[in-house]
Amino acid sequence: MAFLKFTYKPRNELEVGGRAAPPLQADDSEPEKICPNCHKAMPLSRLWAGANTCPCGYHFRISARQRIDLLADKGSFQELFADICSGDPLSFPGYREKLENVRTASREKEGVVCGTASIGGKPCALFVMDPYFMMGSMGTAVGEKITSLFEYALDHRLSVVGCTVSGGARMQEGLLSLMQMAKTSGAVKHHSDAGLFYLVLLTDPTTGGVTASFALEGDLILAEPGATVGFAGARVVEQTTRKALPKGFQKAESMLACGFVDAIVPRSSQRETIAFLLKLHGEGGRP
Repeated sequence: MAFLKFTYKPRNELEVGGRAAPPLQADDSEPEKICPNCHKAMPLSRLWAGANTCPCGYHFRISARQRIDLLADKGSFQELFADICSGDPLSFPGYREKLENVRTASREKEGVVCGTASIGGKPCALFVMDPYFMMGSMGTAVGEKITSLFEYALDHRLSVVGCTVSGGARMQEGLLSLMQMAKTSGAVKHHSDAGLFYLVLLTDPTTGGVTASFALEGDLILAEPGATVGFAGARVVEQTTRKALPKGFQKAESMLACGFVDAIVPRSSQRETIAFLLKLHGEGGRP
C-alpha cells in the first residue's frame, strides 16, 4: 500500500462534492457541536456538510446508514438479511428491554447493516456496523448477518467491503456471542479461498472479538484517522502489564506503524480510494 498516500491538514474550508464550501460562520440560532480535539464549536450543518469531520481532522462517529450514503453510489444499495435480529437466548436480565430501547433510538434492528452496492461503479457486498446500536457489539444476529453476506458474495463472485465499529462481543449473549468469531472467520476463509477480495475499513472504535476475528482478516485494511483499534482496552492492558503505555497506543496511526493497517484514509477520500481498490482487484477477485 506504499502507493497510497493521504494528507489532511487543518483548514478553514471543507471540500464538499468536489467544491470548496464557504468559510464556517457562527449562527446563534443553529445547534453546535464541540470538537473534542480542537475544542472549537462547529455548526451542525457545516459538520454534516463535511461528512461529520471537523476542519482540524477529527472524525466524529456516524451511523451505518450515513456511512452507506457516503460510500455507495446513489441508489445502488440493496439491503440483505434485514429481518435477522437478536433474541434473548440466555434470558439475560434487562436485555429484551435494552434491545427494544436501542432499536427505537437507532432505528435499526441490529448492530450491522448488510447488502449489495456499487462504489465508483464497481459492484460489491457491503456491511457496515452501527456505533449507535450497542456500539456495534457482536451478538448472534450480527455474526449471522456477516456470515450470510460472505456466503452471498461467494455465490455471486463479489468482493466484500466491511466497515467495522465495535466494542467487541455482546456480553448479554455469553458464549453464543464468542462463537461468532469462529463462524465469521470461517466465512471469510471460504470467500478468500475462492480468490475473492475483502477490504476492511476500521473506524472508531474497533475492539474486542471483532478485532480478533473478521476486522483484521481483510486482504487490505484501511483505517480512519485517530480510530481506536485493539483487543482489550488500554486501561486493562496497563493494569495487566503494570507498565505505562506509549502515547497513541491502540490508535490507527500506531497500528499503521506496527503493520496491522495498510493505510489511513480520511473520510473525504474513502469512497474514491475504495472504488480504486475494487477496480484494481477486478470483478470480485485478486489481480
